[in-house]
Amino acid sequence: MPDRDPGLQPERTRLAWRRTTLSGTVAAVLAAKTALHGGATPATVVAAALCCALWLAFLRIAHGRIRTLASANRPRALTPPHATAAVLCTVALAVCGAFLVL
Repeated sequence: MPDRDPGLQPERTRLAWRRTTLSGTVAAVLAAKTALHGGATPATVVAAALCCALWLAFLRIAHGRIRTLASANRPRALTPPHATAAVLCTVALAVCGAFLVL
């Protein structure tokens, strides 16, 4: 099988993972700021800590995917467990952020 020419698709995908990680970073920082602003309650501190833990989990998944895309001419597909974990981390981060705002 001849090598395929992927063009810029892997680079665009790597950049998309980086942008998503950056937006998760902003959400986690804002969650921590919201939790500590105006008197922290135990529930807000737990929610902010959970946001940070979810961000770290997503960061690990994204970094692994970015490395995979950068290392191979034909990167392997994202496995369903990793895709599910990334989606769950993103949704849970949004739920924790919504809890902190409300």
